[in-house]
Amino acid sequence: MSRSRRYLPLLVLMSPAALVLVVLALYPVARVLIDSFFSVDYASGHRAFIGLANYRSVITDDEFGTSFVNTIQFMIVASILEVLFGLALALLFVRPFPGRRIALPLAVLPMMLSTLVCSAIWRNWLNYSGFLNALLTAAGLPRVLWLSDPHLALWSLMLVDIWQWTPMAFLIILAGLQSIPPEITEAARSDGANEWQCLRYITLPLVAPHVVLALLLRSIDTFKLFDKVYALTGGGPGNATQTLSTYIYDTGFRFFNVGPASAASVLMLVTCAVLVSGYIWKSAVRRDR
Repeated sequence: MSRSRRYLPLLVLMSPAALVLVVLALYPVARVLIDSFFSVDYASGHRAFIGLANYRSVITDDEFGTSFVNTIQFMIVASILEVLFGLALALLFVRPFPGRRIALPLAVLPMMLSTLVCSAIWRNWLNYSGFLNALLTAAGLPRVLWLSDPHLALWSLMLVDIWQWTPMAFLIILAGLQSIPPEITEAARSDGANEWQCLRYITLPLVAPHVVLALLLRSIDTFKLFDKVYALTGGGPGNATQTLSTYIYDTGFRFFNVGPASAASVLMLVTCAVLVSGYIWKSAVRRDR
């Protein structure tokens, strides 16, 4: 049987998935890349090639710069804290304790809620007369404008994201901890290692790939943040919580500047690809060692 005939059934089975990938992923990316070099007017159907003008317009736009800084700041702070809190929870839940079967579902409950539900809950909690300010008042502290203060609004969104998605990092790292053979730590303890030494020299190095995976997934997700901003602040106050996703949405779908929106999308895609490549490279280097 020739090689082409041998692989024909495989190609037939893969063709539906390949078609879906081309239609839903590759074609939109290619279309956005093409539109980023054109001045597009959907009302009249006019298209004019303008080269890199859209990219120059976006890069020199102060609002784009603010959105980029907000996105990077949100991604770094939220993803790192989610992974650290997830690691702490995983180290707590990896050992049995009274009430673990009840506490574990409660710990992952925020992740099971939709973003709109989480946003509705936190909108009430972050309200000037909401739950958090009631706690501050009870403690004798002044109330805080959580979503209206330009210096606090982005941090408030981070708080919501950390509450919702720390369970995801927790489950990934917990799975890694449970995959470590107990004989390794038992042998270390029999050689005189204490709990801190077992954690530092055995547990953390062995669970490091799972920590990196959790950090990668959360970084990608926080980098494309849109829904919480749209539901809680709309990018305000001012541009304090404007992210790349909301900037692209406003530019393309509110003001119908398709060319600049496409250019911003390409820049966002390239930045995300660079970040992901860095994670993958570090993971490959760690495996080679």
